[in-house]
Amino acid sequence: MASEQDPQQDPQPSAPAPASAPEAEQAQKLYDDPVTGEKVSKTELKRRAKQREKAQAKAQAKPQAVAKAPRAAAAEDNAQPEDELNPNQYFELRCKQVDHLRTVRNLNPYPHKFHVNTRLGTFVSTYEDIQSGESRRDVEIRVGVRIMAQRSYGASLRFYDCKAEGVSIQIMCDAKEATGMAFAEQHDHLRRGDWIGVVGFPGRTKPRTRDVGELSIFAREVVLLTPCLHQLPSSHFGLKDKEQRYRQRYLDLILNDTTRATFAKRSQIIGYLRQFLNDRDFLEVQTPMMNKIAGGATARPFKTHHNDLNMELFMRVAPELYLKQLVVGGLERVYEIGRQFRNEDIDLTHNPEFTTLEFYCAFFDVNDLMDFTEEMVSSLVKTVTGSYETVYHTQDGTEYHINWQPPWPRIDMIPALEEATGATFPPADQFHTDESLEFFVKLLEKLNMTLSPPVTASRIIDKLTGEFIESRCISPTFIKGHPMVMSPLAKADRARPGLCERFEVFTCTKEIANAYTELNDPLDQRARFLEQAKDKDKGDLEAQLIDETFCQALEYGLPPTGGFGMGIDRVVMFLTDQYSIKEVLTFPLMKDVIETTAQDVSESLAKVAVN
Repeated sequence: MASEQDPQQDPQPSAPAPASAPEAEQAQKLYDDPVTGEKVSKTELKRRAKQREKAQAKAQAKPQAVAKAPRAAAAEDNAQPEDELNPNQYFELRCKQVDHLRTVRNLNPYPHKFHVNTRLGTFVSTYEDIQSGESRRDVEIRVGVRIMAQRSYGASLRFYDCKAEGVSIQIMCDAKEATGMAFAEQHDHLRRGDWIGVVGFPGRTKPRTRDVGELSIFAREVVLLTPCLHQLPSSHFGLKDKEQRYRQRYLDLILNDTTRATFAKRSQIIGYLRQFLNDRDFLEVQTPMMNKIAGGATARPFKTHHNDLNMELFMRVAPELYLKQLVVGGLERVYEIGRQFRNEDIDLTHNPEFTTLEFYCAFFDVNDLMDFTEEMVSSLVKTVTGSYETVYHTQDGTEYHINWQPPWPRIDMIPALEEATGATFPPADQFHTDESLEFFVKLLEKLNMTLSPPVTASRIIDKLTGEFIESRCISPTFIKGHPMVMSPLAKADRARPGLCERFEVFTCTKEIANAYTELNDPLDQRARFLEQAKDKDKGDLEAQLIDETFCQALEYGLPPTGGFGMGIDRVVMFLTDQYSIKEVLTFPLMKDVIETTAQDVSESLAKVAVN
C-alpha cells in the first residue's frame, strides 16, 4: 500500500507546452466521457481512462495481497484502496461494484424489505446491564443500521460502528458465528455509509486493554440493504462547511448528531405548544396559503398565478384575517401552526419561508394575552430545557444569559422613546398628520439617524424603537402601547387616544411574539385600511390593502377578541443556541450555484488564446 507521502493513484500530467493555433482549435473539440456522460477535452478523456485502468488494476490486486499478507492486529493494515480515490473515481468504482453484485453474484443491493424487531434506543436501554464478556445467545436481534466506520482484524473478524435514529452501536462480526452465505461474501462488498440489516444477539465485548467492554450486537448474518455510492467526509474532520451542510442536509444529518438534536428539539417545541393550546380547548385549523389580497401583516408578499382561473394570487404573509373570520363564525378559540411567506431580505434571523403560531381567543384582551404568553412560553422553556435560564451566543461570540421566568418587564413605547431621545412627541392621535411626520424627520436628523425610503411616521417610530428600546431587551420583555399608525388591525387603547392595545415580546434584541386586542369595529377597520393604502401610494410596499371580504365579516360581529402570533423559528434558535435561522430549518432557501462546465473552461481558454 502506498504511504501517505506517495502521490495519489495516478500522477498528474506535467503542464503542456503552449499550444499552436491548430492545437488551440483542437482543444475546443469536446468528447463524451463514457462513464459520466460529461463533455471533456481529448487530453482530459485520456487522463481519466488511465486513472480508471490503474484504479481497476489496484482493486483487483488487493484481494491477492490480503490473501498473502499475515494477519494484522491493527485496522490500518486493512485500509482499502477506495480511501485514496477522489470522489469521482470512488463513485464510478462503487457503481461498478454494485452492478457486479447484480449481474455476477445475483444479489439484490436494494431489497424490498428487511424485518426488524428492535430499535436501537430500546436495545441500549434493555441490555446496558450486560457485563463484559457476557452475551445472550438465546435472544435474536434484528436491526437496520448505517455503517459509520469499519475495522477488520484478519479475514475472520470485523467491527462496524453503526448508527440509526441518532443512536450508535457496535456490530461485532466473527466468522465462527456466521450463518447463511460465507463470511467473506457477506462483508467484502460493504463500505462506509451503507445501510445494512443485522441478525444477531446482544452482548458486551471483553477487551484486553480496558475493564469495560462495548455493548454490541454479535452478528450471525449481515445483509446489504442500500449501498452508499459516494464517499462520506472523513470521520476525523467531519462536515464543517456550512454552505454544504445547508445544501446537503441529508449529509449533515448523517454526520452531525447536533443537527439531528436541533430538529428533534424543534419538534418537541411545536408539540408542546400544540398540546398547551389543545388542553385549553383551542381548535387547530388550517387556512388558505394563497390569497387575492396579501393581508394580516405589514410585509411584502410573493406573487403567483392560477392558470385555470386566470387569477393573480399572493402567498400569505399571515393567517390572521381568516382566523378572525372563524371567530366571527363561532369558533371562539382557534389556532394555526403553519408556514408564512414574505418577500424580504435573508439574514441571520429572516428566511422568506418561516413558521408561526397564531391563536385567537374570544373575550381576551391585551392584558389577558400578556399573562397567557408568560405562562405558555415560560412553561415551554422549563419543559424543553429543564430550567427557566438559558444561554444564547451571537455570531460574534457575545453571550446572553436569558431568564424566562415570569413576570416579564413591561415597557410603554412612547414614554420610553421620549425619555431616550429627550424630545416631547406630538399627541399620539396626531401621528398620521404631515406636521407629525415633519417632527419625526427632524428628530432623526437631530439624532444623526437615517432611514431608507419610504419615510413615514410609522417607519420612523419603528426605527427609534429598535435603536433605543429593542436593543436593550435581553430577557423576554413586553413593549406595549404602540401608535395606531403602526397597527392597522389592533383596537384603540381605551384610555390613551392615538395608541392601541398591542404588545411585542423581544428577547436578545429580537422579536419573538406580537399580540393585541383585536379591532372589531368594521367602520374603524375600513378607515385604518384606507390609511395603509395612502402609505402604499407613498411607496411603502409592505403596507396592507383594503380587504372588503374581511370588513364584511366584521359587520356580522366579531366578539371582543385577543390575537397572538409567535415566530417558531426564532424561539427554536434561542432554545437551541443557534444564531442563524438556517440551523433550525431543514432546508433553508439558498442562492443558486453556478457550476462551471468543461465547455465553459474550454471557451475561456480559447478567449485567452485569442487575446
